[in-house]
Parts: sequence; C-alpha cells; structure tokens
Amino acid sequence: MILSKLIKPTGTTRKRLRAALLITPALAAVAVLSACSPQNGGSTSSTGDASASNVNLVVIGGASDDVFFSTVKRGIDDAAKVPEASGAKVTYLALKNYDNLGPDVAQLITNALGMKPSAIAVPDWVPTAEDPAIQSVIAAGIPVVIYNAGTWDQASKLGATTYIGTDEYLAGKAAGEALGKAGSKNASCVNTVPGSTNLEDRCSGVKDGIAETGGTSSELALPATSFGNATAVTQAIKSNLQQNTSIDAVITVGGSDSEAAFAALTQANSTAKFITFGNSTTVDARIQAGTQLAFIDQQPYAQGFYSVSAMWQYVAYGLELPTKPILTGPAVITKDNVAAVIAGSAAGVR
Repeated sequence: MILSKLIKPTGTTRKRLRAALLITPALAAVAVLSACSPQNGGSTSSTGDASASNVNLVVIGGASDDVFFSTVKRGIDDAAKVPEASGAKVTYLALKNYDNLGPDVAQLITNALGMKPSAIAVPDWVPTAEDPAIQSVIAAGIPVVIYNAGTWDQASKLGATTYIGTDEYLAGKAAGEALGKAGSKNASCVNTVPGSTNLEDRCSGVKDGIAETGGTSSELALPATSFGNATAVTQAIKSNLQQNTSIDAVITVGGSDSEAAFAALTQANSTAKFITFGNSTTVDARIQAGTQLAFIDQQPYAQGFYSVSAMWQYVAYGLELPTKPILTGPAVITKDNVAAVIAGSAAGVR
C-alpha cells in the first residue's frame, strides 16, 4: 500500500524508510523468503540448520490487552505458518503488564534462554535493564532480532542481527509537525508507560516537531499502573485540560489510550486537535468524520511478521536481508489517505 504522506528523513534513513513503506505485507513476505546474504560478503553466525524440527523461535512482546500488540501478534501468527508447516516451533511470551517494564522484560529474556531457542526477537524498551540479558543471549551464540523499540545503532552495538521497527523520534516529530501545520501551539503528549525509551523519544520528537512552527509541547507522564485503565487515563487527561486551558492538542503515544483520551476531550468540551500513535476502526472513523486530526502508523503487523520471517530464514537457511534496519514506518494517516487503511484495520492488520 502506497501512502501519500510519508516521513521524509534525510540521507540513508530516507532511502530505507521509502523502501520499507512501499512494500506491502504480501510483497514483504516474498522479499524475506527471497532474502540474500549481506552485500558486504561477510559470513553470518547462523548454523544454517535446515532441520526444521530443531528450530525454536521465541518472540517476546507486549501485554495481551495492548491493542497495538494484538496487531503485532497477528503478524507473528501469520508469519509463523511457514516455519510451523516445516515442523519448527514459534512461541510468543507476553508481558503481564507494564508496571515494571525493564526488569520484567529482562526476566522474560532469561526465561526464553532457558527454552533453548534458536533465535529470539525482543523490543529493547529499557536498555539499561534489558541489555545485559540480551547480551547474555548473544554470548550464548543465539541470534537476536530487536524489534518495535530500539534503533539499529543500539541493536548493532549489542550484536543483534537487525532492527525492525520505526525511528520513534522521527515518528514523534512527524506528529508535532502535523499539529503545527494544523495551527496548534501547545500540545500535551500523554505517556502511560514512563521509563520506556521509545515512548519518551516520541514525546521528544513531538516537542521538536511543533517547535518548527513556534509551538510547544509538554509530556504528561502517568503512572504505569494507569496503562489499560481507561477511567484513570481519562480523568488524568481531563484534569490536565481543565487546569491548562491553553492546551490545544493532545497526543497519545500508546494506541491503547486513544479511546480514553478522546473521552477526556469530549468530557472537557475541548476543541484540542487529537493525534494517536496506532489505530483502530474507531480511530479511522474519527479521522473520516474530522474529530481526530491523524494517527501515526508504524505498521505493527509488519513488525511481528518481519521479525518471525527474518529469524526463520536466518536460522534455517542462513539468509540475511542486506538492508538494516528494516523500517516499518512511520506514516502520517489523515483524512486525505485514511480510506487506504480502513480495510486493513477491519482485518486486524493495521
């Protein structure tokens, strides 16, 4: 699907982002399955084991009640059909919640290592807590794919095979720029998982993006226990709007908070412009109706799909995509181009 409004970073990032966003999931599957070895001719550390019955892939991800990660999981499940048809095993380990994010992910990594995996895919949300565990996996000779949260530089330093996801700062900056172009001057960036590097990067990007048109943005950091608690999120945002009447834009950096935030805007009788990260059928409907300005899409289905595909091809056949990182976004979805994503949202892949 070709989207009309794409982020335009410079240099190498622009080339990689353009390539990532012009590939549909179906074509991406072909690309992964037809992957070649690195262009520099270097060898991989893969065992090249073609005995699928010995392949055990583990993906660590977000909580089951996280709307965003339900879409990631759909991508994981679809991609898993190929290795599972050959006798391989794909296991998804989900966080229970985000109350103790870094240490809990580190524990899941340790648990995954005990499962004798062939490869592990994991978001690097809190590097200070997670990186020692990730390094222990790599030191054991097990390939690691960093996806959803992190950067290629970070993944490369750790020794991971690749990074699959978006540049979160650029995603946030795109949201800030969209708000600035729409006339907003004072934005509130709502973060219900404080301490998560990728979400903090989004808010940082929002601040810099809106500053280009003379606006400002502040982060509304809520307790991690508020994640998934719609009432708590609604009340916190509503209170913030009532206490700071100059706020003319609200951004939620987690898709699961979008409905709670919209409820807060409604209850506060606020005319603030609204942008979410991640989407749903209700988000699409609001954008069509003009009650939501945009959503920032990092294509979670693609993140899950590519992560499993990349691990499977690398472990089973020694194949490795030469393009690093594999960027799945971001794209700015507005009233101008939302029609193109509605079918995907209804199908659970957007």
